Amino acid sequence: MRMNAIVKSIVPGSPASGTIIAPGDALRKINGGIVGDVLDYKFSSYDDHLMLELLSPEGKLKLVRIRKLEGVDLGLDFESYLMDKEQSCSNRCIFCFIDQNPTGMRKTLYYKDDDMRLSFLQGNYISLTNLSDRDVGRIISLRISPINVSVHTLDPELRSFMLGNERGGSSINALKELASSGIMLNCQIVCCPGVNDEKRLQETIEGLIALGPGINSVSVVPVGLTSHREGLAPLRPVDRRLALKIVRLVGRYGELCLRKRGSRVFFCADELYLKAGLRLPEDEFYEEYPQLENGVGMMRLFITEFEQALEELGGAGQMEGFAQGSSFSVATGVAAHKYLTKLLKTASEKYGRMCGNIYSIKNDFFGHSVTVSGLVTGRDLIGQLKGRKLGSRLLIPQNMLRHKEDVFLDDVTVADVSNALGVTVRVVGQDGADLLQAFLGS
Repeated sequence: MRMNAIVKSIVPGSPASGTIIAPGDALRKINGGIVGDVLDYKFSSYDDHLMLELLSPEGKLKLVRIRKLEGVDLGLDFESYLMDKEQSCSNRCIFCFIDQNPTGMRKTLYYKDDDMRLSFLQGNYISLTNLSDRDVGRIISLRISPINVSVHTLDPELRSFMLGNERGGSSINALKELASSGIMLNCQIVCCPGVNDEKRLQETIEGLIALGPGINSVSVVPVGLTSHREGLAPLRPVDRRLALKIVRLVGRYGELCLRKRGSRVFFCADELYLKAGLRLPEDEFYEEYPQLENGVGMMRLFITEFEQALEELGGAGQMEGFAQGSSFSVATGVAAHKYLTKLLKTASEKYGRMCGNIYSIKNDFFGHSVTVSGLVTGRDLIGQLKGRKLGSRLLIPQNMLRHKEDVFLDDVTVADVSNALGVTVRVVGQDGADLLQAFLGS
């Protein structure tokens, strides 16, 4: 038996603390079931009465009985999160953003995963092309739900072409089996002009509706193209005319689903509204924001949080000393510039004129067609803000940085930017209320 689940540490105060379990022990079974990976561990350890079988580094068998509340985590941390080898992507998608990265970046930025465990545990989107019949059966038997799936089209031949994998078409059967078995699926459609748009998109939407309530939500997003597409399939960006068509098509089927299911199910990414020159829908349109990570409703939620925080704070008299005399600047992507400018104006109307400047950063690193703030690099910040009026602090959104780090995609650090521009850099959380507090200097 492979020893994948090697205990690294035990969380103090957890059900596993105070037992004979020690770092270095290998967890083999829970209630007689083999622990092969993180899913086995999470599902087998859910119950309130557990019998654990472990093997010490010296080969000594340990049997540990634990009683706990149902659903409470055992408190074991392992050397490897998945306790098994991560499934990498075997596709060659015509629209893959990672394939469009410039050369010379960190190796980790070129790695593509396609692991159903990460889909369930971290919300990653998978194509289903590397799932075996056993994998599908395991998802169903363990009730691993929801699963996030990159669909793009339900036409087998077209899907194989778009994914660059002959299994692209046949893996649609796995999608259908999961949906019919009650597994909740959040789906994504990357719309590529001339490939899976217009009539093809309509057919895909109708096909997903036919799969029933297992399709929990669907996002339609425009293909993202950088200036580094040498040797890749020729694609063109979604223009204003097509964006308007997509928004209207998706909206029509969303209204249909709202009447029949009580949920729109189908949503367009914010970027499609921007490209079409349309106002963003109101907060209630997005229901519980099921596709937030795909940029669906992200700006509307941000605006709503900002406005709610503005209402909850006191008036200008109560906030005296926060904003007055404290100049600042904000760096954002081109797409968000007009919205942040409006929010600054709204706050100024309540508290008096704020000494703030909103700067939109063009993406020289990936190409000017990339307009989101999450892909702005440190070098672009430095190059475009050098010599500008930045005030006492520069505000940047957290999504410009690597997760839980202070490093941009081009390996420039927050400290590098601060030193180069001669200004304090403040990282603002992905919440409208955080931005208001940052405006006010609190």
